[in-house]
Amino acid sequence: MFLENASRRGWVEVICGSMFSGKTEELIRRLKRANFANQRVEIFKPRLDVRYSEEEVVSHDANAIRSTPVDTARNILLMTGDVDVVGIDEAQFFDEGIVDVCDTLARSGVRVIVAGLDTDYTGKPFGPMPALMAKAEYVTKVHAVCMRCGNLANHSHRITDGDQLVMLGEKESYQPLCRHCFDEATR
Repeated sequence: MFLENASRRGWVEVICGSMFSGKTEELIRRLKRANFANQRVEIFKPRLDVRYSEEEVVSHDANAIRSTPVDTARNILLMTGDVDVVGIDEAQFFDEGIVDVCDTLARSGVRVIVAGLDTDYTGKPFGPMPALMAKAEYVTKVHAVCMRCGNLANHSHRITDGDQLVMLGEKESYQPLCRHCFDEATR
């Protein structure tokens, strides 16, 4: 099913950064361009991400594109038989199998565009994102604006109680902070 196609060259692009940095916005922009070029596009997101919509990838600016929610990374391979481009949002919430899935798709000639948080709310690398970035041909790191000082922000600081790693939330739960303000906030 996924044999290397000599006429097509696949690759992996990763868009990473903190919350409110425009990761999903950039993912949607790239996927819409591929659609406009009449490429066959499929978009996936983890089933647990229901913040804005169960079946759409939606940015904080309410820009949206149809997607398929999946329970595990391997399910993506079952739904990508005849595509040119695969988009994956919120990759940090997938199991480690997402790395092999992206690699398999790229080897079969598919352009894979992945967006996700590179670090969790404690500032540590988040789930499969470090491995995805290491395997990717292209990595784009986007930044938010620090809510405290206005510098470039690269941390997603949790402002509500709770120590579970995965806690879906928006502006009521998280704020983007720069390194300095994050260090001050987490002392």
